[in-house]
Amino acid sequence: MRFFTFEIVVEKECADEGFSAYSPTLPGCFSNGKTIDDAKKNMREAIRQHVESFLAHGQRV
Repeated sequence: MRFFTFEIVVEKECADEGFSAYSPTLPGCFSNGKTIDDAKKNMREAIRQHVESFLAHGQRV
């Protein structure tokens, strides 16, 4: 099993009561949530799927 560490940024959404999250080192990987904890949890899943897609297509992570 391989483990990766990625920085994430969580920001308050302007037009909504929720929070958005993204990883500066994984372009195109983003998520959101109603709370900061939800955004972090959802982002963790988005990163997992993003990395799985890279590996499935033979791309370097």
